[in-house]
Amino acid sequence: MSVRTIAFNKPYGVLPCFTDSEGRPTLADYVSVPDVYAAGRLDQDSEGLMILTSDGNLAHRITDPQHKLPKVYLVQVERVPNERAVTQLSQGVVLGGTRTRRATVRLLAEEPMLPERSVPIRFRKHVPTAWLEITIHEGMNRQVRRMTAAVGHPTLRLVRIAIGAVRLGDLKPGEWRDLQEDDIPPLRSRPSASRRDA
Repeated sequence: MSVRTIAFNKPYGVLPCFTDSEGRPTLADYVSVPDVYAAGRLDQDSEGLMILTSDGNLAHRITDPQHKLPKVYLVQVERVPNERAVTQLSQGVVLGGTRTRRATVRLLAEEPMLPERSVPIRFRKHVPTAWLEITIHEGMNRQVRRMTAAVGHPTLRLVRIAIGAVRLGDLKPGEWRDLQEDDIPPLRSRPSASRRDA
């Protein structure tokens, strides 16, 4: 049986699994490829890139924090973070007694071009919002949301746009594509020495 690995743009409100006893939307509503499983999670209220594969070793490589595969997110937060907040996020914040690894954090000058979310974010007339690009190298539970909350900027919308060298690209919410052979080796490779200390 040939190995299949696909990139999927998970819409908001969809669970990152194929079955749900409560009948909520799942990956099965969008992906009909047999024998593929999610390599990692993306919470129900988050959107964007997931990698699904029938290769168990590849799935482990993607999800094991030892390999420090970079994951890139576009994050809309309440209020505009100042330089101190951005520096805190970059240097790591303490979540549940554990300090996160260093992250790459950039305050975006303009709102990114993204599809409208099926359920709009909560709008507060007198509270401005801002967009950050955050790259992390680990995967604690709801990590990015907890990080921004820890520095006083709750996340309103979160979209993952890259896992390693695989990017969301022009996939629309609910769409998927097969990854090409040359997409796979970077997912298996070890990070560079500089990344190991990230």
